[in-house]
Amino acid sequence: MNESDESILGCFVSGPATYADTEPETREILKEKGEIFCSYIWGEFGVSDRLKTLTRDDYGKDLHLALLQFYVLPILEELMHLKEIERYRRAERAIGLPIIIHDYNFFQKSDFERRRFLKQIILEKLELLRPVIRRNKLDTNLNLLKADVEQVLS
Repeated sequence: MNESDESILGCFVSGPATYADTEPETREILKEKGEIFCSYIWGEFGVSDRLKTLTRDDYGKDLHLALLQFYVLPILEELMHLKEIERYRRAERAIGLPIIIHDYNFFQKSDFERRRFLKQIILEKLELLRPVIRRNKLDTNLNLLKADVEQVLS
């Protein structure tokens, strides 16, 4: 396993968020859903460890980190500020890829459908990098990265 600081893909999970007046029972349900989702990212068979095997040097010199930002059951105020893809940060050589997780696309699915969804949404978000790579003239082999992601998540 490669060190995470060499990985081109990273994972971040936010939420689930709650309002101050959210009922304790609802808070507990949301907490459990958050723990379930985190197990798909950092658990024994989570995507994070598999994605860490993809080192940035294999895909070019300009993109050091594409951060998969999972927002679990975000509240409306969070949704208002999320973009489809964040701006490329040249100094950090990094970009954020927000992914919204909710009941309909994740929690109401079977285990197989959840894993398939994660693979599919990660590949879709990576495709959003194509215009960023072109516009910023980045030395990044997106086709190879997507093929490798597809392989490690299969």
